[in-house]
Order: sequence, then structure tokens, then C-alpha cells
Amino acid sequence: MNRAVRRLITLASALTLSLVTLPVAQSTASPGAYWTPERMRAAVPLDLRTAPPSALRLTVPTGEPTTVAPLAFPNGGSAWTGGGSVVSTAGRVFFTYQGRNASCSGNAVTSANKSTVITAGHCVKLDGAYHTNVVFVPAYNNGNAPYGTWAARTTLATPQWHASEDINYDIGAIVVGQLNGQYLTDVVGAQGIGFNLPKADNTYAFGYPAAAPYDGTKLVYCSGRTFNALISNGIGLTCDMTGGASGGPWLRGFSEATGTGTLNSVNSYKINLFPNWMFGPYFGADAQNLYNQAQAA
Repeated sequence: MNRAVRRLITLASALTLSLVTLPVAQSTASPGAYWTPERMRAAVPLDLRTAPPSALRLTVPTGEPTTVAPLAFPNGGSAWTGGGSVVSTAGRVFFTYQGRNASCSGNAVTSANKSTVITAGHCVKLDGAYHTNVVFVPAYNNGNAPYGTWAARTTLATPQWHASEDINYDIGAIVVGQLNGQYLTDVVGAQGIGFNLPKADNTYAFGYPAAAPYDGTKLVYCSGRTFNALISNGIGLTCDMTGGASGGPWLRGFSEATGTGTLNSVNSYKINLFPNWMFGPYFGADAQNLYNQAQAA
């Protein structure tokens, strides 16, 4: 069992609603220069979290429903061969974790600063420390970065993930700096994001799984109707994506024609008893607070 999951404790009631913002530690080289195509290809996919039922809870604080506007169905996991905005808004997240180069997934969202990427909490912090050399590579394609490599200037996590890496609040955000004088979403576009929405809906999940049988070279998707997990407050979806997909977007109201939808969860964890299901955290009040701080950073 992963050490981070074993440490999960129910401290949510004692936590404040203030979000934690930490500067990203830098290597000798800038993160953009550090991540060569060879390092990207060799990055180890960060595993999806695995949670026992005892680590999950049935309720996560919510607020008023809010939405920030911006192939085949169902599908359990295959390469996305369609086009549309998701091809450029989704990408791989690269970072250094415990001395090794690793990867997750993320997605650019509409935001006031035009620089916000939503991902999983364990893709910015794990085992008590925040990752370093964090970059976002939209539209990653087998070592190629067609829209550039965007270095993080700030990483954030929900207070619950920061304090105890509580799997129920596994949500993170990356605020990237400008690249060549341009803002991220002016270059790649953005997906909408929603909070406190009904859990059951037709949804497309995207990511860059890099653990077998996938290799991290291409964007993969699952699609189906999400369901309310009876033993947790998470959202479930039939999906076989593997490590490296963590942090990839769940898009409801998704249009295959335009590649756009509303992000309302991310690839986060699997439960021991249900290996063919993917789960994502519910985007309630804490997720909304995180997004608001990220877009103001």
C-alpha cells in the first residue's frame, strides 16, 4: 500500500479553507530547458493512487452549482483520434519527484490569468513534498511539444491534500509563466470548469497513461456515464487508463465536433475492489476555492 495513502486521516473538520501556495523549487537549469525530449520520453509515470474503502468518505462540502463557460461512446480507453480543442488544452505534466523524473496529465482551463492548469493533487505534491521542475506540455506527442514547454511559477493544492494527502481532495493546480511573451490559454485555448454539479452525466476522461499497456506517447480517452460511488464521495467511470493519466480532465457536456466541455473532475484513484473503474474527486467548494486562488495568482 502506498505510504501516502496509509497516512490518510480524517482531519478535514480541523482544516481552514485557506489554500496553500508554494513557489516551485528550481533546478540549476530552468524547467523549460531541463525537460529535453529525451527526458520527457524517459519520465516514469506517476502511479494512480490506490485507495481502500476505509480511506474514502461519503460527503465533501458543496456550494451552489457553478459553471464557468468556455468518437465512440461509451469507450473504456483508447487513443483519441478526433480533433478539437481538447487536443491542445490537454497535455502532460512533467516534474521531479524524489529525485526521479516523472509525469502526470493536466488541462488548461478558462481563467482570469490565462495561465491555469488543473491536475490531481498528487501531481503537484506527494509523500510530504512538492514536486520540482514542474512544466506543462500541451498537445504532447512522443517527445514533441508543438505549443512549447510551459514552466510553472506556482503550484497549489487543496488544504486537505496539503495537510494529509487526503484522497477525497486530490486536486491540484499549476499556474504557468508566459512563454515567448504569450499567455497559455491565448495559445492553446481552454476548457470550461464547473463546481457543485450533479454527479451522473455523460463524461469523457482524457489523459496520457504511460504505464502498460500504454506508453505515454499519445492522448487517450474513456467515455461513459459517471456514477455516484456508494462507498465514497468520488465520481466513478469505467476506464482502464493507467499511471501517467493522473490529473487528466473529466469533461461533461463534451462535444466530439469541437473538442470542448466542462471540466468537473480529474483522473485520481482506483479502489482495490474495482480495478476497472477510475475515480475522480468531486469538485465542490474546496475545488472552487482552489480554482479561484489559482486564477488570481
